Amino acid sequence: MAGEKSKILIIGATGYIGKFITAASARSGHRTFALVRDTAPSDPAKAKLLDDFKSSGVTLIQGDLYDHGSLVKAIKQVDVVISTVGFLQIADQTRIISAIKEAGNVKRFLPSEFGSDVDRVHAVEPAKSLFAIKARIRLAIEAEGIPCTIVSSNFFAGYFLPTLAQAGATGLPTDKVVILGDGNTKGIFVDEVDIGTFTIRAVDDPRTLNKILYLRPPANTLTHNELVSLWEKKVGKTFERVYVPEEEVLKQIQESPVPLNVVLSICHSTFIEGDQTNFQIEPSFGVEATELYPDVKYTTVDEYLNRFL
Repeated sequence: MAGEKSKILIIGATGYIGKFITAASARSGHRTFALVRDTAPSDPAKAKLLDDFKSSGVTLIQGDLYDHGSLVKAIKQVDVVISTVGFLQIADQTRIISAIKEAGNVKRFLPSEFGSDVDRVHAVEPAKSLFAIKARIRLAIEAEGIPCTIVSSNFFAGYFLPTLAQAGATGLPTDKVVILGDGNTKGIFVDEVDIGTFTIRAVDDPRTLNKILYLRPPANTLTHNELVSLWEKKVGKTFERVYVPEEEVLKQIQESPVPLNVVLSICHSTFIEGDQTNFQIEPSFGVEATELYPDVKYTTVDEYLNRFL
């Protein structure tokens, strides 16, 4: 059995991070299954994505998070289940947990996390409640004794770097940059392709069993000030930096509509509280991806920013 790659089921495969994880799984030679409600969707973008999956060797299984029978049947065909459901469905992962229990064959479950470590954050609302739901899912997995790996990938580069990590901005700065806090707290930005690669590397690795896999690429761990300076150097231009003190950030969070309030509260947690970097990874609970897999050539923030030149 050693050396044989696990069969992987991805629930939420067509979602934002799900498509990267599905592609990475297929690319790395795992037999890969995607749970989809509709194997021939009318949405052309989704249909194309499913065609891409099929041409890369992914097997589509018709089923639904809310149809227990179809879920159990899908799970019985694999060894590893990865959930990448969006935040509106995070709480409903209890349905996956009970299906895994019933199926009885799963070697490992990776719930939908892929952000800051929710057990080590100091977030304000509304992020606080979102993180709490993820924390409850962790407890439910543990209570059922299901072997798992939690992936803490920190910031999605594709979400934060196109605006230089300015919450609520729609593009790169032209004259000024808005920075929450003093700009000296580090965040971690990881390319989604690399999140997929590291996640799939972990599924059969005994070192990641019942552990949190943190993605902390050294070259991608930057303060907001460092990120802005890096961009200034590339474009040969200096931007006015507008620093927003914490009290003002908290006020903006309270007054902003959804989803801006969520984004602002996550940025507050990262750039003011330092929640991505203010703790050491202890062997008792976690491991770091670039140390475990030094052969993975990840995309640096520096390289990523070159796409915008």
